[in-house]
Amino acid sequence: MTGVLKPVLVLFDIDETLVHTGGSGARSWRVAFEKLYGVRADIGEHSSAGETDPQVARATFQGVLGRDPAEDELSRLYAQYLLHLAEDIWVSEQYRVLPGVEQILTRLVETGVMLGLVSGAMEGAARTKLMPANLNRFFIFGAYGSDSPDRTELTRLAIDTATRLHDQLTPAQVYVVGDTPHDIEAAKAAGAVPVGVATGHYSTDELAVAGGSHVLGSLQDPFPGL
Repeated sequence: MTGVLKPVLVLFDIDETLVHTGGSGARSWRVAFEKLYGVRADIGEHSSAGETDPQVARATFQGVLGRDPAEDELSRLYAQYLLHLAEDIWVSEQYRVLPGVEQILTRLVETGVMLGLVSGAMEGAARTKLMPANLNRFFIFGAYGSDSPDRTELTRLAIDTATRLHDQLTPAQVYVVGDTPHDIEAAKAAGAVPVGVATGHYSTDELAVAGGSHVLGSLQDPFPGL
């Protein structure tokens, strides 16, 4: 793509950017709440796409139990969520890798671009979600919802980590790829280049309005800078 600099580092979101888990995460949160508190919890009623796992857990807890969780309650909730996710992800009938993902990851690696993850999911959940598709092999490092509940901060953390691996890296050389306005807003706040991909709940128009420097229909579209 002419007129656009090749990225040095590309950070990818996971859910609805790389893979569709077929509801595995939502089912696992529901099982965790049922096991610990005997209540049914639908995270979709209390959170929005692109929020971090700590935000989802806290908002859902408040929504279904009517109070703030204690820290040890969150720890137990996270543990039960991860235990169920580790089993459910392998039997999720609608799990799939999204169009063009493996091809673009392979191409980026072959052209010398460093790849990392920026996911609102906790690290254990993020890596688990990529296991059935064998996509973990592409990513050198990541920043996750378990590093910070704030997506902007965790995007900055990922960039900071990358600067220890790549001399003289600046945020402007970093592309952040995600499917929600939260991803785009965090990338902009961190000084990186936001790339929206309309494979989740938001259209290309909505991602453009949110401030995407580049907006793709899917990762099958030409990638900026290549």
